[in-house]
Amino acid sequence: MFDRIAKLPLLVILMGIGVLAMLVPGIYGLLVRDHYVGRVFLYGALFFGFLTSFMALALMGRPRINHPSRHLLALLGLFVILPLMLAVPFHQAVRNTSFLNAYVEMVSALTTTGATLFDDPGRLPDSVHLWRALVGWMGGLFIWVGAIAILAPMALGGFEVRAQRTMGAESRGTSQITHVADLGQRIRVYGAQLLPVYTGLTLILWLGLVLAGESPFVAISHAMSTLATSGISPVGGPGGGNAGVGGELMLAVFMCFAISRLTFTRDRMSTDLTSLAADPEVRLAAVLILAVPGFLFARHWVGAFEVDEEMNLLAGLASLWGSVFTVLSFLTTTGFESRAWEASQTWSGLDTPGLILMGLALVGGGVATTAGGAKLLRVYALYKHGMREMDKLVHPSSVGGHGGEARLMRGRGAYMAWVFFMLMTLSVALVMVLFSLTGEGFESAMVLTIAALTTTGPLAGIAAVEPISYADLSTPAKLVLTGAMVLGRLETLAIVALLNPETWRG
Repeated sequence: MFDRIAKLPLLVILMGIGVLAMLVPGIYGLLVRDHYVGRVFLYGALFFGFLTSFMALALMGRPRINHPSRHLLALLGLFVILPLMLAVPFHQAVRNTSFLNAYVEMVSALTTTGATLFDDPGRLPDSVHLWRALVGWMGGLFIWVGAIAILAPMALGGFEVRAQRTMGAESRGTSQITHVADLGQRIRVYGAQLLPVYTGLTLILWLGLVLAGESPFVAISHAMSTLATSGISPVGGPGGGNAGVGGELMLAVFMCFAISRLTFTRDRMSTDLTSLAADPEVRLAAVLILAVPGFLFARHWVGAFEVDEEMNLLAGLASLWGSVFTVLSFLTTTGFESRAWEASQTWSGLDTPGLILMGLALVGGGVATTAGGAKLLRVYALYKHGMREMDKLVHPSSVGGHGGEARLMRGRGAYMAWVFFMLMTLSVALVMVLFSLTGEGFESAMVLTIAALTTTGPLAGIAAVEPISYADLSTPAKLVLTGAMVLGRLETLAIVALLNPETWRG
């Protein structure tokens, strides 16, 4: 029976998971005596449970074609269709919002973007906040499993940088995504392997935040948001909680799981990597985390000298920590802002430009993690290619070393990374034009575009000169935002692969 259920269409299985998740805020609402919201989620679980069961019975036993198009469409349906179901109890629980707002909120949570249309956290009941964090947490899990089980064998999602094209495939002229293993089996295997890891890490972080002085409800919300890099918070971020610097330190440690997939799994896609110290993503992230706060700290220190402000060691350390935490947060596209970030900006009387945070979000985290952005591995491939080209200018007859995989990354890997960056640039230009057509100015269109395509929703409130409110967007702008969030989560290269005729042959 379990095998027959596991062979159901992926979207039906995900709907079943969503139904079970509705029980969590439903039970929590009843426990905190918010009976109306609790009943809404329990009734939603009952209704959609029947609907999903009927769909499962109708589709059970039917033969399924193991083809890349089916799984890519399932990923697309995950972020487009599933939020329609998840938005129903959200809409009924809030009551004073439109269904479109509820749908945008659920797309934002499921894609781990964390953009919220409810600027005042007090407007939403705690059960609804829990639902937002839980949906974001599930979205992070789906990305973890989908990236390793689906995108990796298709050489997408950043894996194309290390993908090796065989001579047989080249001679036949086939696409890089037409010859894959049994993806359904990979989904089941990796799902069973990663779910305990993902859940265990979340519970460990929750316990650590509670011990640091955070309330259990806020702690579990921040723990789920950190592991999923969604940045969803019922109190507006770590600054609104009670865990203090100790809590931020714990959050920073667990954000590191969004820097490299080697922190939680070995997918056997690389032969040269044996430790985190050898992972180029970890090394590049370490350089950024040290260099950018160091630059900001030095800039503030010089500014303090220029305005003849008294040097304060504690203020300087607070400024440095605020920069480190916020840089790490936006590099992993989590979007949490340190409570010391304001001190980082005002310590010297200078404003830190939000362009730095947008640049960090564009770089993004690691391949096959919950982070968005362009991915560190692609940036590293272009860097190695650039360094090799400069070496050839000095030594034209030199031969690049460091193994076959390094040569592959500098060659075809850099080419594929460059293709992705060109596609991402076109995506940014297109989405900005669409936002401009809805009446948004240049700055707000740029910030909204980068926030959506990098799945870093909190950028809108911190990167622009004046905070941008998602609630003030027009209906067309909300639709553009929704499409951009889905595009940013799936990545343009996967959409292009889905539109490729080669994908549908077989």
